[in-house]
Amino acid sequence: MQPEELSQSFQAVNVNPKTLPLSREGLPFVVGFFLSGSILLFIPYSLARFLGALFLILGFFCVFFFRDPEREISSDPSVVLSPGDGKILEVTEEPSPYWNGSAKVVKIFLSIFDVHVQRSPLAGDVLAIDYHKGKFLDARHPKASSENESNSVLIQNGNLQIAVKQIAGLIARRIVCWVRKGESVTAGQRIGLIRFGSQVDLFLPKNVELCVSPGEKVVGGVSVVAILKP
Repeated sequence: MQPEELSQSFQAVNVNPKTLPLSREGLPFVVGFFLSGSILLFIPYSLARFLGALFLILGFFCVFFFRDPEREISSDPSVVLSPGDGKILEVTEEPSPYWNGSAKVVKIFLSIFDVHVQRSPLAGDVLAIDYHKGKFLDARHPKASSENESNSVLIQNGNLQIAVKQIAGLIARRIVCWVRKGESVTAGQRIGLIRFGSQVDLFLPKNVELCVSPGEKVVGGVSVVAILKP
């Protein structure tokens, strides 16, 4: 079962990013910090004013962190797009937990300075959403992918299946999913978000041609990470 916060977050699906340039998940943080900071600045005590200034700085940081920019999404059905912004930690081949056989896995680290919205790598139907409780190791830890709290979105396009695995990190303590099982998604569509530093793994079938390598920076919904072979 998915946690309560996952089901609540489905309300964010219909947000118009042109009207709201940051994720709705960030609004409580932004409003809370700005409101608290503004009130504290009017209290005639040095500590209160210091805290007020600090809260305003944190408010501006949250605006930056929860930004959700528009992207020009490729319409080429033969490519697989990056599910998130960040740096490629590792490209491996390992047994797939989602289908029989092995998978090519692209592991992406999202720092606190990256956009934290995840996007669908291609068009298709959501076959399953698989949430697992777990630890909160640093996202760059070798065991983070297998032991940390995570949420996987399995997407099928024709005979092709891929999976996007959202992984919580040391600071990231909440995973948000914006799609449901059975829903159709388009390439580059927003499917979720992870708060404050995390990792996203992309599981692909063995017959795709990878276009990325460790150390590269990728942009969610824009960078091509693999090409589908005929």
